[in-house]
Formats: sequence, C-alpha cells, structure tokens
Amino acid sequence: MVAVGVTALAVLLAGIGTLGWWLTREGDDAPLAGRPRVSDTAAGLSYAIPEGWEHDAAKDANLLDAFTSQIARKPGAEAGRDEPGAAVLAGRSRQVIPPAGLRQQTERAARSNAEYFFPDQPATIEDSHPTQIGDQPAHAVTLKITNPKGSTTHLRMTVVTVDNRRTSFVMGISGDTPSATADHEIDAVLRSTATR
Repeated sequence: MVAVGVTALAVLLAGIGTLGWWLTREGDDAPLAGRPRVSDTAAGLSYAIPEGWEHDAAKDANLLDAFTSQIARKPGAEAGRDEPGAAVLAGRSRQVIPPAGLRQQTERAARSNAEYFFPDQPATIEDSHPTQIGDQPAHAVTLKITNPKGSTTHLRMTVVTVDNRRTSFVMGISGDTPSATADHEIDAVLRSTATR
C-alpha cells in the first residue's frame, strides 16, 4: 500500500512539473522555442535569446535609464560573415498606460527612439496594431527608417500593460545597414516576449 502511495505521489509530482513546464514554455512551433531567456524583473518581462545572440548581464547595469535589459547579435554571427549589429532592449515606462492609450504612446515612443538612435533620418510607420503579450493588452509598431544612402532599416517596439502598476516595452533595432536576417531574428524575439 505504501509503495502504491509513493508511486502515485511520484506520478503526481511529475505531472505537476510537466504542467508547469508546459504552461511556461513557448509553443513547439515558435521559432525560439527552447532557447535560453532573459528574465527582466524590473520590466516584468522575459524574452528568448536567438542563436548567435548574447545577453551580458553586466551591460544591463550600464544601459540608459529607460532600459533595464538587452541582448545583442554577436559580430559575425552568421556563417562567419560580418552581419550588421542588432539589439533588443526592454524597459519600463515611467507611467502606467491604460489600454486605450497604448497605440498613441507606442507610436510616440517608437518615433522618439528612432530619433535618438537614427538622428535626422526620416522615420515612417510601416505597421501599427493592437496585440497581446500573454493575456495582457499591448500595441506593436514598426518604423521604417531611411538612411542618407537611401537604404532602410527597421525599429520595432511593443508596449504592454503588465499590471496595474507597470507598463513596459521591448524594442528591436538594427544598425544602419539593412539585414533581413536581423529583422527576422528581432521579430522572433518580440514574439517570444512574455510577462513574468
């Protein structure tokens, strides 16, 4: 009888562990399923780290005040080629943004960051749509930035109301040389974002 009880307990604990893993993992069809993740407690978010990217926690402490964590594409990450740099940064808004204000604030924040990272380069909205991170309301914006040589790059930003105390964001940028690979990886990271 004791052996049956111990076996039943072991099966129950294994089932609970499997359920916890299933509830916190990305879908098996997600591009970054099973990849290591950054857990940003200040922003209340986590996001996956693609192959060829790295998270240096020491660099998080030296970010501008608006940002709380970052990952960056390693130089020459793709097949030994010198691919342009790309980064994803997360942070926390100074104010809680109600769901009704997410579109306006996300578009404003994306334009402000485009001006900071790509000064004096025209930026136009390519996409702006409501979305969700988990069950929380969010808004996503993609800006197309035209550099003086005529090529374009993208800045992608998603702002999410994490809870009634916090609105946070995740933003992907690439260097001033366009790269479809970097854009695809940034999209995958933003889609992997989850609230903590």
